[in-house]
Amino acid sequence: MSRQALFLDRDGVINIDRGYVYRQEDFEFVDGIFDLCRHAKQLGYLLFVVTNQAGIGRGLFTEDEFLSLTAWMTGVFEDQGAAIAKVYYSPYHPDHGIGRFKLDSPLRKPRPGMLLRAAREFSVNLSRSLSVGDQESDVQAGIAAGVALNLLYYSPVTAPIKSSAATAIVRSLNDVVPFLDQLIVMRARE
Repeated sequence: MSRQALFLDRDGVINIDRGYVYRQEDFEFVDGIFDLCRHAKQLGYLLFVVTNQAGIGRGLFTEDEFLSLTAWMTGVFEDQGAAIAKVYYSPYHPDHGIGRFKLDSPLRKPRPGMLLRAAREFSVNLSRSLSVGDQESDVQAGIAAGVALNLLYYSPVTAPIKSSAATAIVRSLNDVVPFLDQLIVMRARE
């Protein structure tokens, strides 16, 4: 049986994007992220994080440092009643990567590799799922993967958005909730 998923970008959606965040002391959760994720879990959505982490590839921090922060972050989500099924990340950059990380990877957004991998590994029906990102590359990855609804989160610190291929632009993570509910209603009608 296929399941619905909520795909979340990390920097800018889960945490305030301060540029290459890899330490707990620099990690600040975005207002509303736990309420959104708890609501999604109550509706039966699986939660996934899909994040480009070019800071690893650029040599700004190590993969182990990223994984340590990720373990702490997922622990906080679990404590908040919103367990994340899995975190997918792409440490690659085609131009600025160093060594094995200098790669035009199908996992790096705007390509859909991370979402497609989650769909395969967890039997996710992408046409009944939703993604939230703060960059157009997040939207493009969701569209390329066949995700039903792709939302662009426009936070107070995000540069003004002139246009987007997103299903909708949201100003608050609370504004995502009606879209989750909409997909549940659509699925019930099938």
